[in-house]
Amino acid sequence: MERKRKVKGTRKGFTTGACSAAAARAAVLGLVNGSMPEYVDCDLPNGQLVRFKVDEPECTSDTAHAVVIKDAGDDPDCTNGAHLTADVRIIDDGKNKIILKGGDGVGTITMRGLGLEVGGPAINPVPRQNIKQNVQAVGFEILKNRSIEVVISVPNGELMSKKTLNDRLGIIGGISILGTTGIVHPYSTAAFRASVIQGIEVAANQGQDTVVLTTGGRTEKFVIRELSNLEQACFVQMGDFLKYALDTAVKEGIEHVVIGGMVGKLTKMAQGETVTHAGRNAVNTDLLAELAAAAGAPAEVCKEIAAAETARFASERMEDLNLIAEFYQQLGERVIKTLSARYPNMFTLQILICDFDGNKLADIGYGKNHD
Repeated sequence: MERKRKVKGTRKGFTTGACSAAAARAAVLGLVNGSMPEYVDCDLPNGQLVRFKVDEPECTSDTAHAVVIKDAGDDPDCTNGAHLTADVRIIDDGKNKIILKGGDGVGTITMRGLGLEVGGPAINPVPRQNIKQNVQAVGFEILKNRSIEVVISVPNGELMSKKTLNDRLGIIGGISILGTTGIVHPYSTAAFRASVIQGIEVAANQGQDTVVLTTGGRTEKFVIRELSNLEQACFVQMGDFLKYALDTAVKEGIEHVVIGGMVGKLTKMAQGETVTHAGRNAVNTDLLAELAAAAGAPAEVCKEIAAAETARFASERMEDLNLIAEFYQQLGERVIKTLSARYPNMFTLQILICDFDGNKLADIGYGKNHD
């Protein structure tokens, strides 16, 4: 019986930036009209006009408070259900000025390289502009003579940020207000890919000459332990986006690249895959058999490895033969050979290999960083 694949949802959601803009617009409408709307129509960065429900409405003659609860659609997002909160007030500091600040739960920028002011709130440029546009659209009469201050906050934002890469990027104390279109596409890879590129850019902007690329959480913990002498900014979890990571390393002038991985992803790299997702091309078990032979495995074992479906099988068989160190040496050298052909003389390469429990198996290549 054929096993049915789990169907992923397709319902789109809204970014933290879009929800913040909607909350700000609703709060300013409260200032203008003396009462808060139950729903607010908000202009998104992509030009769409979308209606949001307004929660916790409060207003006085010169202050207002509104919340829009984020619906991420069918995207698995740690900020889904977050209460994007806008507190606005009229101030007499000049006229036609919109002063945007970050409150509790919105991160603070502590490193250069993100295109945002160090010490300022982690509200990205597109959401920042979108919030101001929505405030201007409904608050223009107030702004003729006075200014409006907008404070965006996110209750429990600091806790949510623990599930993001913010600490690595030097964003402390909360989440980032993000979104280039206002729309969250379910299971989109775009956001993760962008975070990989951004992580390498931050490392370069911090003056680091080394980036350590990992394929997942286990390999990341492993390399951080192995290379504890490096700054936190050097470590970038690239997932399956090898090509984007290496292209960015070249663009940013990174001199040394370390890749931490396990047998499956590393085999994909050795065979020339630039995106190493399991759903893409299958692992080349003939290549694994070739590497096993070079490591000293007998012909019958190499045939077993070639006939198998997983890289893990090759690893286990080589371990049975006490040839695991030799096998991983061959694998690491093949990864270096393949990537060096694609990026000739652009950076040094070092491959760190661990098993499925995070134990070190091999350290191959140049540019090694040891205590």
